[in-house]
This record gives sequence, C-alpha cells and structure tokens, in this order.
Amino acid sequence: MRVYNQDLRANLEIVRRELRLTDNPILHHISELHSKDQAPFSHLLPVYVFPARQVEVGGFLDPATATCHSAKTDEPSSRCTDRLPEFPTTIESPYPPARSVVAGFPRCGPHRARFWTESVWEFKNGLESIGSGLAIRVGRIDDILENMLHEFKRESAVKREVVGVWITAEDGVAEKTDERNVFRVAGLKKIPVRVWKDEKYLIDDRDLPYMTPKEVPDSFAEFRKTAACLRTASRKTLPRPASLPPLPGRIPAQPIPFRVPTTLDGWIAGLLKPLYDTPVAAIIPPWPLTAVPQHADLGGEAYALERLKHLIASGATTTYRYPHLSSHGEDRRTKLTAWLALGCITARQINEHLLDFEEGRTALGHHADGYGIGENGGTASIRAELLWRDYLRLCTRKYGCKLFRLEGFKGDMDRAWKHGDDPDVNRQIQRFVEGRTGVPVVDTALREMSSTGYTSDHARQIAATYFGRQLGIDWRIGAEWFEYCLVDYDVSGNWGHWQYWAGVGNDPVGYLNLGRKREGNEEQEDCLKARLDADNLVTLQSNRREMQRTLY
Repeated sequence: MRVYNQDLRANLEIVRRELRLTDNPILHHISELHSKDQAPFSHLLPVYVFPARQVEVGGFLDPATATCHSAKTDEPSSRCTDRLPEFPTTIESPYPPARSVVAGFPRCGPHRARFWTESVWEFKNGLESIGSGLAIRVGRIDDILENMLHEFKRESAVKREVVGVWITAEDGVAEKTDERNVFRVAGLKKIPVRVWKDEKYLIDDRDLPYMTPKEVPDSFAEFRKTAACLRTASRKTLPRPASLPPLPGRIPAQPIPFRVPTTLDGWIAGLLKPLYDTPVAAIIPPWPLTAVPQHADLGGEAYALERLKHLIASGATTTYRYPHLSSHGEDRRTKLTAWLALGCITARQINEHLLDFEEGRTALGHHADGYGIGENGGTASIRAELLWRDYLRLCTRKYGCKLFRLEGFKGDMDRAWKHGDDPDVNRQIQRFVEGRTGVPVVDTALREMSSTGYTSDHARQIAATYFGRQLGIDWRIGAEWFEYCLVDYDVSGNWGHWQYWAGVGNDPVGYLNLGRKREGNEEQEDCLKARLDADNLVTLQSNRREMQRTLY
C-alpha cells in the first residue's frame, strides 16, 4: 500500500454498499483518470463507517473517554416517527442503542455483523492490493466526515486539502438523511459533493422509462413489461481497476469516545460484544450440534464470485427453481443475497455470467446441463428474482416512509392489528421469536433463521404469513425480528416483502391459513426433524396443542 506525505489534493469517497472492486463505477472512473494522469486530485481517501443507527457500537468505546459523553437524540428516526424512542442503555455513548422502533430488537444480529465485517475487511484488503486502502470508522457518517475535514489540515507541514466528497446514492429513508447531512457538512467547508448512481441492480436507472418515482407501477407484472428481454436489459459490467491513487499520509483518527481495532478479529469482537449482553441473545434456542447449517459462507467479493462460479460450473443454475422449505442441498438455493445486499457482487455481474454460460462463451460449466443452448428455466428464474429485487427497491424510492408504516403502501387503515402490550399476544410473539409456535413448518424456518442467519424465501413467506395474517399481530414486529436475524437483510427487500406477505403492500400474497393445514404433513415433519433435536420436538408438540386451542 503506497502512502505519500506531500502537498496533496485528496478526494474523499464515502463507501456504502459497494464493497467490491469489480463493476464499481466510482473506482473504475478514478482508475481511468489516474492511469491517464487526468485526476483532479493526487490522493484518494476511501472511508467506511459502520453506522451507529444500524449496529451496536458500544464494543468500541474507549473506557478512558467514554464516561464524558451522553447519547445524542437529535437525529431523525429512520422510521419517520416524530422522535426517537427512548431506550434504556448501560453504556456511555454519544449515540442511542441501535434498536428497532416497535419491538426494540437490536437492528443487526451476530450473523450479519460478522458477515458485514468480513465483507468490509476483504474490500479493504482489495483496495490495498491496488495501491489504496480503507479507513474504517464507527459512528454517524456526517460526524466522521466533519471530523475528517476538520482534522485533515491540522498539524501538517505540507498543504493538504480535500477537494471533493463522493458518495453512492441509496433509496432508504435513513440513507437519504445521511446524504443530506453529507451535503450539509461538506457545504460548510465549501467542498463539492458528487452523488453517484447505485449500479448494483439488474436494470440501470437510466434505462427505466420512469421520469419520477411516482410512475413506478404498483404491480410487479406491469413493471415486468418494462424489461421485455431480461437477458439483454442489463448494462455491461466494469473491469476491476488495475491501480488507484494512494492514501494521504496521517489520516484523521477515529473520534473519541471510540477506539477502533486494527484486525478483523478485533472488529468482529467489537460488534458482537454488545449483542451478547442483550436479552435477545438469551432467548434464541441453540442450533442442534447434529444439524449442519446450510448457510456458512464468508463475507466479501471473492467469496461472492466463488459462489457464483460454483453455481454455474455445477449446473445448479440450470436446475434452479424457486426453493421451498423442504429443498435440501447446498445448491437448491443460490444464496447470493447476502453479497448482493452489501454490494459485494452486482446483479449485472450475475446476469453476465449467466449469459456467457447460456451462449457457450466460457469454459466455466462446459460439461454442465444447459451449457451453450440459450436461456433455460433455471437461469430465467434467477433473472426474474433479480428483477423483483429491483422492483422492491423502486417501491422504496416511490413510497419512502410508508415502507415502515403499519398501514403499508396501500394505506389500509381498516385492519385491526394485535400488539405486544396484550399479555397473550406478547406470549405469541415470544414463541415466534423462539421458534416454538407449534407449527412445524413455521418453527423450522424460524429456528434455521435465528441460528444460522438464513432460510429460504418460501420459508420466510410461510413464517411471515403465519405471524401477520394468521395471528394478526403487528407485522412490523416480525419484520424487525427478520432484520435482526438475517445475514442478507436489505431494507427494501425485508420491509417490502413483509408488506407483501402481510397484505398491505403491492401485489399482496394470497392468504395462507397454516393453522388449518394437516398437522401430520410428513414432509414438514421430516424437515423439522432433520433440523431440530428430540428435546426441542417435545416442547414444540406441547406448544402445538395450545396453538390448536387458540386457532380452532
């Protein structure tokens, strides 16, 4: 990693969910300018901030300084409430705990925290391999930026200035707030900000026929018509940059009261420590030692590409179908969603690899079924799911805060939802969280999700339909629980799906009455027994009898 200490003009890039070198528009652009000596800056400073509103950062508090600070409560809530809810806290931090608004769950659980950290660290290593690096911080983006700009020129014998701040646009409510704060902080220093388009999706925004978000249809079927041929609807990917400008010398340190580690293990330990101290950690039943989790992947671009290449080489993309709960086997699910959520890989990279396989333009998978004969049912299904991700993201852009409202996109004010202040309802919520509802197919999904960070889309739909439609409980509590558990959490995907499953979103799913399905369904029972031990099954049988008295 080259680090120069000279008169410099630095460009500061705020990295978000684009944790990859390949198909990265910002890095590609900088690399081309740098190779031609046309860059308006001599140095590049990529900065990644673990946001305090999404992850617990108490594990990084420096005991020597932490007691001097109290929690900030002036930040707008990411759920568009009038004010942030008050949460009890046992740590002295400038930020309130990263808890969900309705149920108070931690917003990021251990599975995603680990995967997220691995992805950031692998991106850092990748940047270092091409002459750059990554400053990793915790806090709020605007706080870190303000500190960086303030400290950059201090105690320096050479002329040092930040000449620009670049950031990639996102569609979440809180993410838009971050962007406005970046403009505010940089504007006070008269530093220009450039917002780049988010290009990790299948269809580029510039190729959509909508002038404004309001034009996005409320039906996926209608949206699907905008891309008649998905195989050719995606733009070409961008190559991995060969080199980047160096880091500036003396990068401003992490602001107090935090102290950040210098190793991957240190980062993981810091993010996990506060989670182990929460009540949630104690109520999740352990995953049986005899059951092997089907999701044990590592974060980062290299592992994402390795997984994609494996799916193609093995022929799994040809045989792929929308997976059901009982779909055992490593390759019955693509399991690319966690990497997609963090931008370790892009949808158009996936599409490009599928095209090469279908057209026989690659040696990868040349012995597999479907090679060189065009699109097949499996590859078409994968593209359709990638387009569905695009659609959910556009719905977030269209509806904004409504993504988190109980009445949903449809504004359904007539539904009478149950809430956790009722003791009976609270017990139902507790059993849902523990995966002890008494419905085998639901408990299988919930236990796999909480214990491994993953379960199939079909299993998620079953669990969510049971919670929101069968029990009639405030669906946002379920969405917040999924947010905590899932390694592949994505704000648009999670909350958009929950609206869809609860019947308050676009194209609501049909009502699935699980309570009246035959309890002795052999497929469900076999699936449950494959993943849960005998003691847990005894407890589930007891809960099932009580559930029957409640539902029938």
